[in-house]
Amino acid sequence: MTPTQPRILALDLGKKRIGLAVSDPLRITAQGLPNLVRINKRTDLAALESLVKQREVGLILMGNPINMRGSEGRQSGWVREFGAELERWTGLPVTFWDERLTSVEAGRVLRSSGISIEKRAAAVDRLSAVILLQSYLDTL
Repeated sequence: MTPTQPRILALDLGKKRIGLAVSDPLRITAQGLPNLVRINKRTDLAALESLVKQREVGLILMGNPINMRGSEGRQSGWVREFGAELERWTGLPVTFWDERLTSVEAGRVLRSSGISIEKRAAAVDRLSAVILLQSYLDTL
């Protein structure tokens, strides 16, 4: 039997919502969680801390919005700043992962599924977090 490990929580950080996904205890698959609708930084950090404890998370993975040329822009700095605060708040390591094509892939998958445009907007953040986490798990 393979020993279980602390789970990995993936975040697709947006201005209005945070897409969420968590690994299984064996760190093989990613499962989407309901999006976190953002209120303010303190409330968001407290909600994420609660989720970390509830899901037995040992690592937080954040999508890093790198430009297509491979450089980091203003958005990437904003994500890194939030990640540093999250790391201080939870005491857990935060790893940043290239998310360049996750939203594009999530949109493509949702369009091909026939889901309505209204439902697609809400689902894209969660699916982006799942794709982000699964790509990270596949490298482990």
